[in-house]
Amino acid sequence: MPYSIRDIAGALGASALGNADLTVTAPSEPAAAGPGHLALAMDPKYADGLKAGQARAAIVWDGADWAALGLEAAIIVPRPRYALSGLTQLMDPGPEIAPGQHPTAVVDPTAQIGAGAAIGPFVVIGRGARIGARARIGPHVTIGAEAEIGEDALLLEGAKIGARVVIGHRLIAQPGAVVGSDGFSFVTPEKSSAERTRESLGTGGGLGAPVGPQSWTRIHSLGAVEIGDDVEIGANTAIDRGTIRATRIGRGTKIDNLVHIGHNVEVGSDCLICGQVGIAGSARIGDRVVMGGQCGVSDNIFVGDDVVAGGATKMFSNVPAGRMVLGSPAMKMDAQIEATKNLRRLPRLFREVKALQKAVSKPGEND
Repeated sequence: MPYSIRDIAGALGASALGNADLTVTAPSEPAAAGPGHLALAMDPKYADGLKAGQARAAIVWDGADWAALGLEAAIIVPRPRYALSGLTQLMDPGPEIAPGQHPTAVVDPTAQIGAGAAIGPFVVIGRGARIGARARIGPHVTIGAEAEIGEDALLLEGAKIGARVVIGHRLIAQPGAVVGSDGFSFVTPEKSSAERTRESLGTGGGLGAPVGPQSWTRIHSLGAVEIGDDVEIGANTAIDRGTIRATRIGRGTKIDNLVHIGHNVEVGSDCLICGQVGIAGSARIGDRVVMGGQCGVSDNIFVGDDVVAGGATKMFSNVPAGRMVLGSPAMKMDAQIEATKNLRRLPRLFREVKALQKAVSKPGEND
């Protein structure tokens, strides 16, 4: 559908300049923009792209001479990337899930479905489940017995919500997300090789005689998962249920694709957890923590509020609140960067040391 520049500016809380009645149908990169596009030229570096494209309207940087750039209309925003969030929300039509219940859906008679909910094809909703008002549930979603999902939830294709899971309002679960899978918890009748190695730290002192055959016995997961309001869960992410108490995810936390959150983990509010992060069982994560892609958190440790962990950081011990960390094992970010620089200097240092050793041990050869 077309959007006027006036309507877009109003949605963004910004000012419309020039022909505010001009309409556009979609955003575009400046150089690829056609006459019906809204070019996203939010930085002076995109000026050449605007000249190369055919856009008549654009979101431009503060102070841009939009008329000189050949535009008929412009929108100026103080924080461009934040404006992008509002623009994409305005123009995103969302998934097509027809109102009501699709005839192929299987909904237990004891389930409670809120007003205005939309339930797509081949959805299965178990005994005693409660679905909030205006929830949208895509094809092949499964919701287990006695699960609770709040209002305005969006569950996309193939998402799986386990039994007794409790989720707040406005959840977004991307395709294939699994909430409430069993925790990975096994024990042996005698101390296992893993336990002995952990006690001895690999020195061998705790191993003694060979372990011999050992059978792993499942510890069943009796807990559930509790998730606050406004949480997003990425595609193919798995959040395990707790062993006794619930695994918990705080309000406003956003979880990327392919993340694994183990049993009994507690994640605080407004965290950002990027792709391929793994958080081991019983770890506790504070509020507003940011973890870059492929971060790892060991079991039973605490990561404090406002920690920022760069990509691939491995946290094997507690991380104090407010710390910025990087590397494996995690170090203060500035210390890790310096250590990496020093590592790169090692070959040259070895050559210099070797030359000094030669000069000291065989001084005559340098005469």
